[in-house]
Amino acid sequence: MDTIFHIYIIGIILLIIGGIIYLFLRHQRNLKSRAFLMQEAIRNGDYSFRLSTKGLLFGERALQQALNDMENDIGRLVAQHEVESWQKLTRVLTHEIMNATAPISSICQAYLSNPDIQGSSYEEGIRAIRDTSKSLTSFVDSYRKLTQLQNPVIENIPLKDFVEGIKPLYPQIEWHIHIPEDATWSADKNMLRQVFINLTKNAIEAHASAIDIRCFHKHPESIESSQFSGIYFSNNGAPIPADVAKEMFIPFFSTKPSGSGIGLSISRQMLMMQSINLSLAEHNVAGYHVTFRMNSCDIVTSLCTML
Repeated sequence: MDTIFHIYIIGIILLIIGGIIYLFLRHQRNLKSRAFLMQEAIRNGDYSFRLSTKGLLFGERALQQALNDMENDIGRLVAQHEVESWQKLTRVLTHEIMNATAPISSICQAYLSNPDIQGSSYEEGIRAIRDTSKSLTSFVDSYRKLTQLQNPVIENIPLKDFVEGIKPLYPQIEWHIHIPEDATWSADKNMLRQVFINLTKNAIEAHASAIDIRCFHKHPESIESSQFSGIYFSNNGAPIPADVAKEMFIPFFSTKPSGSGIGLSISRQMLMMQSINLSLAEHNVAGYHVTFRMNSCDIVTSLCTML
């Protein structure tokens, strides 16, 4: 009997050890899969990865949460470098083009003032050159906005009152505002208003009939938190194709025939100057086709309604 009992005990111990080894190996495969997913995301330029912390040990959970938080920092740094690069390029291009077009316009105007030219076969051609030069000058001058923004004046903005002040500008839109009464955000009020107007205009041009604005937690699982770190700006207009989403913040890029292509890029730049990142959310708010995300390094103080 003792021998059978010992064999039984040994079998149970081996079964337990085997189960532990199996769980350990499965956990390691899970960690390896996570590492692969994050590596592929970074390799493909997608810094919006966020992996669940469920099923991890406390140390691994802290590490995964830190990696999830890093994606915001990486995305912000990449966006900042993009803005700075386009700023430098725009500054050089506008300077060179303005230098080239200014004398052309002056010479054309001088010829058009000459009585010998007026009424001749040359007048129409010279006038066309002058008008084209003026149009190009005006076109380039509009892009100086990208390099000549005023320094932001930061103040605590009552967020709900601020958004309510924009609603009357677009009465044709159905607004859904989910912002606590006491919510405030540290930002330049004029710049933030221009960003909201640009996003609203884009939504209307995409045939949106409804806009949703709400705050979000940095850590959604922290429901006890009395702070939130950003805003979701959503609309029910036409979805943004993946290829357009990759280019939409690049200056001069536009899918509209008459679009200037500076609305979103200048919005991102204005917010970047205030340590706020503007990006397209990885997942849209339920019921909407497009969601922009504005998140700040500074925490917005107030109790946030959950998505």
